[in-house]
Amino acid sequence: MYAELHCLSNFSFQRGASHPRELVLRAAELGYSAIAITDECSLAGVVKAHVAAREAGIHLIIGSELNLEEGIRLVALAPCRTAYGELSGLISMARRRSPKGEYRVSLRDVIFHLKRCLLVWLPRDHSDTTCAYGAQLRRLCRDRVWLGVSHLRRGSEARRYLRYLAMAKTLDIPMLACGDVQMHHPRRKPLHDVLTAIRFNTSIDQLGRRRLSNSQQHLRSLDQLQRLYPAALLQQTLAVAARCRFSLDELRYEYPEEVVPEGHDANSWLRELVTEGCLLRWPEGPANVDWGVWLLVYGGYLYVLAAALFYARTGR
Repeated sequence: MYAELHCLSNFSFQRGASHPRELVLRAAELGYSAIAITDECSLAGVVKAHVAAREAGIHLIIGSELNLEEGIRLVALAPCRTAYGELSGLISMARRRSPKGEYRVSLRDVIFHLKRCLLVWLPRDHSDTTCAYGAQLRRLCRDRVWLGVSHLRRGSEARRYLRYLAMAKTLDIPMLACGDVQMHHPRRKPLHDVLTAIRFNTSIDQLGRRRLSNSQQHLRSLDQLQRLYPAALLQQTLAVAARCRFSLDELRYEYPEEVVPEGHDANSWLRELVTEGCLLRWPEGPANVDWGVWLLVYGGYLYVLAAALFYARTGR
């Protein structure tokens, strides 16, 4: 059995070539124990994935891929409601500090804001700098960091796996398998090429090595996975999935506390503000003011209150 812990949907703009629903239903069809939707610095696809997972009866894990300023690539997974809140807050912060469509997040942000999330570290090389970052993750995120390995049949992967194995042993970080999935079926490879060409503003013929070298970044069968990965790496994905028990079903709308002084509700505080405003505007009292003006002013306050309550309750 296997749980896919790194999977991008089309909510990772111009990177993922399948809808969240397609990914979830395909994972269920293949007999996966769980699937994580981990769009890049986004949780936009998880609602559609949640609906599909409930329909298919498969365990959905919520997470996000983060490419840090230091060149580190991580997948953060939410094992509980508190961790989900931490991840949501970090994504909001990373997006708000950057131009639209971009984000900026550092290793320091991850360490200080994601105190409960499980982290899958995806090293890009075997350099001393990379090892140093791995050691920092191991020291500060003890017992919740793994080294993820993807076998995508690109050549020299046996040698690369041995290097990662040595790194993991040196750093004392457990390893697990992850597919770096960007499509639910290999037939989506041509579409993925088109999306990549759009992302780099060029033609498909001019993409070169920027396009995927093959169609292996799809949800593969359990038989294929067992031939590609050691059993221990597949088993470790199940251990991580077992720790991720958070579901969107746990979320409920929480009405915010009223922004009014103690001893008041929204209506009484609005009435007091209206009275004070009238005395400032018409010191002689509202009795000397045209009642049409008075009703217009008071009605305006009531409209603002009603609109605020509507938006607060509905989120619209």
